Amino acid sequence: MFEVLPVNKLPAVVRIDVPPMEETNVKQELRWAAQPVRQLLHLAWPIAVSMLSVSVMTLTDTMFVGWLGASPLAGVGLGGTAVFVLMCFPWGLLGGAKVLVSQAVGAGRRKEAGPYLGAALLLASVLGLVIMGGGLAAADMLRTLSSTAESGQASVSYFALRALGIPVFLLGVAIRETRYGLGDSRSPMVASVLSNGLNIVLDYLFIFPLGMGVGGAALATVIAQVVETLVLVGVQGKDRLPVLTARWRHIRAVWQLGWPSGLQWAMETGAFSVLAVMISMFDEVQMAAHQIVLQIIHFGFLPAVAVQSAVSVLCGQSVGAGRRQLVKLVARQALMLAITYMGLFAVAMAVFGMVVVRAFTDDVAVQGAAQALIWVAVVFQVFDAANIVARGALQGTGDVRYPAVLGVVLSWVCTPPLMWLLGYRHGMGAAGGWIGLCLEIMVGAVLFWWRLERGGWHHAADRASALAGRHPSPGVASG
Repeated sequence: MFEVLPVNKLPAVVRIDVPPMEETNVKQELRWAAQPVRQLLHLAWPIAVSMLSVSVMTLTDTMFVGWLGASPLAGVGLGGTAVFVLMCFPWGLLGGAKVLVSQAVGAGRRKEAGPYLGAALLLASVLGLVIMGGGLAAADMLRTLSSTAESGQASVSYFALRALGIPVFLLGVAIRETRYGLGDSRSPMVASVLSNGLNIVLDYLFIFPLGMGVGGAALATVIAQVVETLVLVGVQGKDRLPVLTARWRHIRAVWQLGWPSGLQWAMETGAFSVLAVMISMFDEVQMAAHQIVLQIIHFGFLPAVAVQSAVSVLCGQSVGAGRRQLVKLVARQALMLAITYMGLFAVAMAVFGMVVVRAFTDDVAVQGAAQALIWVAVVFQVFDAANIVARGALQGTGDVRYPAVLGVVLSWVCTPPLMWLLGYRHGMGAAGGWIGLCLEIMVGAVLFWWRLERGGWHHAADRASALAGRHPSPGVASG
């Protein structure tokens, strides 16, 4: 799910020094404009570390629970997936605060971040409580999706405890997105790394010495997330932004800029979940290959997503500063950065991919199925970089509906249907669905960049400015 700014101190646990951003005039020069690549890297690497830390937290739960047996492991997998699905929409929605805050910073109106943070916190609280209540009420449904009674009980236990932590987790997301919009990506990184370390310690203590089993893994994760949120609260508290000045217009602005991205994320996750279910209907070989290769590309994907967040912030600041001509410059340089990385990753996958697969399994059939998926993944890596960067740039300008609608349409039109056509009708197995995924990414990359280069985002940027109570500078609408 960014930036560089103020936080001269953290709570007693840690101290972070981030250079403060000064209040400037609307026509500020944006100190990073001469070297956008440097600023992109400055913002992106802490985000990548944060995202890696989140992934390691999930992996830690899985590894520790794996020692308890197959049924608890299956339960944690299903319960964790259910929690993630429930959080997709509000997580994407709260990204609207990042767009508004970054544009306010670019306009030299940094204190406006306070009301937007207040609005995001209110939305996070309401949605968190609603999702928690609904999730707990429907938790028993997970039993029907489990293959055994033991794994069903494990999934319900894990999910129920994790659901209790959703409201606090979303409060942390709201603060993190605001910090990103301010240009501070380092303090969220530190908070994430601290919480991950705590999760590792608590996982061991709760699962083994205290014998709490699956419930111990869930409780460890919830406590770690609470601590992460408290650290972020401490960081934000030192900023003294006027959070309590949030009004209905701020809530409306965050909602209107956030809900398309939230819906997009939820729908795309749904389409990918359908793909996983369809693959699982083949046999264990295809599903195992799918999971292994998915883990491989996941870690290659994270730095590119970090660049996406960074380019979103810089494009937002460019629009806010009335310097829309910088949007394309920043996006193109971010594209070169992301393509370089993803291209190298594709080469590494082609050369070493099967070495990694063999470290996961010695099953020859699984290895063969995984090799086909690796070659499909190699093809779409560079296009994936272009897709990711363009989405981030468009969202930073306030153009959130076009990428959302296009993303939803492509994810449901390409991937599941081609899984059925190629996977089932033509016997290609999981590779059929992955070819659909490849097509989705390629077409999306072309259309997103067409939108960016043609300037279709200007009207959306004007709407975002109107929502925020600001107006575009004369003559900037044509960029």
